[in-house]
Amino acid sequence: MGRKKVVPIDWPYPFAEGKLFVLTISAGLEGYHVTVDGRHVTSFPYRTGFALEDATGLSINGDVDVHSIYAASLPTSHPSFAPQMHLELLPQWKAPPILGVNVELFIGILSAGNHFAERMAVRKSWMQHKLIKSSHVVARFFVALHGRKDINVEIKKEAEYFGDIIIVPYMDHYDLVVLKTIAICEYGIRTVAAKYIMKCDDDTFVRVDSVISEARQVQSGKSLYMGNMNYHHKPLRNGKWAVTYEEWVEDEYPTYANGPGYIVSSDIARFIVSEFERQKLKITLLTDFDLMQLFKMEDVSMGMWVEQFNSSREVEYVHSFKFCQFGCIEDYYTAHYQSPRQMTCMWDKLQHQ
Repeated sequence: MGRKKVVPIDWPYPFAEGKLFVLTISAGLEGYHVTVDGRHVTSFPYRTGFALEDATGLSINGDVDVHSIYAASLPTSHPSFAPQMHLELLPQWKAPPILGVNVELFIGILSAGNHFAERMAVRKSWMQHKLIKSSHVVARFFVALHGRKDINVEIKKEAEYFGDIIIVPYMDHYDLVVLKTIAICEYGIRTVAAKYIMKCDDDTFVRVDSVISEARQVQSGKSLYMGNMNYHHKPLRNGKWAVTYEEWVEDEYPTYANGPGYIVSSDIARFIVSEFERQKLKITLLTDFDLMQLFKMEDVSMGMWVEQFNSSREVEYVHSFKFCQFGCIEDYYTAHYQSPRQMTCMWDKLQHQ
């Protein structure tokens, strides 16, 4: 780790077909360390913004027969401190309200507590757009509490300094991301009173002017759902995004826009918040154990809610591949999977080209 020169391997290759070996992975201060049969083989750093609390599993791929797995010193569950203790100063943590400005678009950005580098890249890039500086477009980060007290302290300092973070009052977990999406809708209609509400991730680069121009093409007063739409998408039954038949029994999802960037009109957002408060919004699924659980795919959930709204009032679905999933294309509206360095690079290109 951090070596400037390639270190020559002066011992035999540690694996041989048909022979047993013991591989040990240790999570160190700065990264993982790997040994085979007691001999150190390699080390590699964590990815940017990663904390051990983010790890959710271990997968082993390849032509390997696993005889046994032994795990030592696994992380404990979240600390038992009461989240309300950290929420005593919540009003000071929240971004200030927008007053006296006609906001056309509100952008809610989902972010994890330890993603400071990602948030700074967004602040230094597309959040510098003149439409955001003038407050005609408003962007806010939505962050939940972290399991580590020191990260919560840093979030508090960051929120007080930049004034662009909304703290949602629960411990952060991927399965609760659907609640952050509802929080974005609520903030967009009640605090900002925007015409359109957009949801994106902190690794999504947004062309603010292009997104607004596309939304303006829709006839005024019409209900709008815009993004990179998935039609007749079938649930995956294995892998990272897998859902079981208990979670989703049907063969297809409703039409939905990919999660890294989509827009709904304020009437749809208002409907979502209202139905949620009346406990009629479909956010949970009944399992075999008669326990209610949140559906973890927030973009599919949004598709369900819009479909529910569409049953009483017609929605205009606007599909565009320019809400890009894999990088940037010609005349893109959004670009997903952008590292902090790529964010600033893309912004610089927009300024000069």
